Amino acid sequence: MRLTRRKFVQSILGAGAAAGLPAFTACSGSSKASPPSRASLAPRSFDTSSAATFPKGFFWGTATAAYQIEGAWNEDGKGESIWDRFAHTPGKIKNGDSGDVACDSYHRWREDIALMRAMNLNSYRLSISWPRIQPSGSGTANSKGVDHYSRLVDALLEAHIRPLVTLYHWDLPQALQDAGGWTNRDTAARFGDYTQLVAHALGDRVSDWMLFNEPAGFVDLGYLQGMHAPGRQSLLDFLRATHVVNLAQGAGFRALKAVRTSARVGSAFSMSPCEPATNSEADKLAAARAHAMTNTWFLDPALRGRYPEALTFLPETAMRIKSGDMEKTRAPLDFIGINLYYRAIISAPPAMERATHTQEWLFPVKMDEGQQGSKTDSGWEVWPKALYDMVLRVTRDYNRPVIEITESGCSYNDGPDASGAIHDSRRIAYHAEYLAALAQSIADGADVRGYHAWSLLDNFEWAEGFSQRFGLTYVDFKTQQRTLKDSGRWYAKVAAENRVESE
Repeated sequence: MRLTRRKFVQSILGAGAAAGLPAFTACSGSSKASPPSRASLAPRSFDTSSAATFPKGFFWGTATAAYQIEGAWNEDGKGESIWDRFAHTPGKIKNGDSGDVACDSYHRWREDIALMRAMNLNSYRLSISWPRIQPSGSGTANSKGVDHYSRLVDALLEAHIRPLVTLYHWDLPQALQDAGGWTNRDTAARFGDYTQLVAHALGDRVSDWMLFNEPAGFVDLGYLQGMHAPGRQSLLDFLRATHVVNLAQGAGFRALKAVRTSARVGSAFSMSPCEPATNSEADKLAAARAHAMTNTWFLDPALRGRYPEALTFLPETAMRIKSGDMEKTRAPLDFIGINLYYRAIISAPPAMERATHTQEWLFPVKMDEGQQGSKTDSGWEVWPKALYDMVLRVTRDYNRPVIEITESGCSYNDGPDASGAIHDSRRIAYHAEYLAALAQSIADGADVRGYHAWSLLDNFEWAEGFSQRFGLTYVDFKTQQRTLKDSGRWYAKVAAENRVESE
């Protein structure tokens, strides 16, 4: 336990593969879940013995994040980010790794586009480094930073690959953190200004945008648990940051639409279905609370102008919610991005724990990882039904919105054999099974427009450093040589044929 008491937001899963964390680091201290419900013991199976065809015009892509691949951390006028500061702090990252060089994609982006072309991709989810555009988090744009992303966007379009641009993937300018970061209401306004600058620079060519990547992840892991930048461990900071990020999401949406009314704007939310451990009413209520915190804490303010019922009461004073704020959080997103890797098993904590721990009194939920599926090398359960369940839950609850799967993937650390080939059959099986589940969700009524595998490249996986490999491409971090894995070649066939053939 990194905190002296049980963690408050046990239900926030923290960003899927992009977080690069062992399974359920935010779980309660108990290692034993209640017995699974009958539904969990008999999951729906998805037929991978026959082909699954996807809708015409479906987007096949991969996803990356600036800090995880770019490197060049202090080149061409880029300012320091909270991840630069955090990774340079001894003891924060496994093996003392950092993103100083990462995959050197700031210089090797042409090689990366060549890999996408080899995989027949028609979409690339990338992120823009805020401190590369505004070194101090405010003021005029850094021309060299703008030029870099402008060249990248032009090259993607020339390759007939849609740039799906994420404006914030966790690398806040350190200067803004020094002023309070996401606990400071002014940061929401700064995010709106930054969004406007980028929209002016790239909006004539970029049509599809995401405001945030996994707000639940970076607020929980950065401000409550302290295992990610900026390394805070404060319940009060977590509550305040939650509200500022929701205000920023609304501000960014309005800023982008003001520059480009035709822009398609969404956010990428980390999601996991929250299954009650038993059929008891207490566990069902706990699962409902977990779903609200895990999956809709940053979605309902945007689409419904309110916080979902995750807590026993809403601490408005602690969150610094002012009159008129919830209208400012509104952002009628054009699509919902879902990042999904696994499910959660939820139970209610014993009455004594609720009575003696303030955080569990406010959020009475215990979360455990699923145990029935196989495990990836990062320890996460492989459970394709999670994707099916989550997509249909969002489809049902939000009146059939447009959905894009903005991340899904798995860590398997297979290396090159004697001939240099990387035979990662488990990764192929993972994506085949999750895509079969996704195809079934589309057949059952979901409006899903794309799938983005995490990730294009093996890269810097946050607190796990370079210890976990999620890429469809193998990266030798000493030489930066890139080699398509078997999974990358398999994915190329899927993208070319717009279908997943039986294996």
